[in-house]
Amino acid sequence: MGRISGFQQFLQILTVPDNVPIIAMMILVMFFTYIALKQARRNDQLIEHGHRERIIDEMRK
Repeated sequence: MGRISGFQQFLQILTVPDNVPIIAMMILVMFFTYIALKQARRNDQLIEHGHRERIIDEMRK
């Protein structure tokens, strides 16, 4: 009897054609959340060091 592992079953569910766009959207959401948090941290550092006016210049790059 060939039992499949939990990970193999998970991969089968992920690769069903209906689920592939959902996985792609999840990856994009995680990527853009990372970018937003990275920029927020940079802005906080600029404010902390007294360079509040540079935030707009950074956003225009």
